[in-house]
Amino acid sequence: QVQLVESGGGLVQAGGSLRLSCADSGRTFGRHDMGWYRQAPGKGREFVARIGARGGTSYAVSVQGRFTISRDNAENTLYLQMNSLKPDDTAVYYCAGFRATITMPDYWGQGTQVTVSS
Repeated sequence: QVQLVESGGGLVQAGGSLRLSCADSGRTFGRHDMGWYRQAPGKGREFVARIGARGGTSYAVSVQGRFTISRDNAENTLYLQMNSLKPDDTAVYYCAGFRATITMPDYWGQGTQVTVSS
């Protein structure tokens, strides 16, 4: 069973940076899109960023210019560099993979907590 394992979350002050990582145990990582989502307390899960197999990227408006998604296909690892963090970025961050369909992820990690203090 393919697993995604996130790491790199933590507590940071507003204006600070964090880098999230997501290790994929599967054999098809380099062939499909990957993405990051987040869920803040009392809110639904929302899209953050997405990267195609060939490196094309897209971002939520709220993180555009502050977050950078990247991938290392040789290491089966997805990254999210988060700069200029704001308290509104506080959430559980999930990585996800689009193996079976391009419209929505079909496998997810367990999430990593990011807390931004003001």
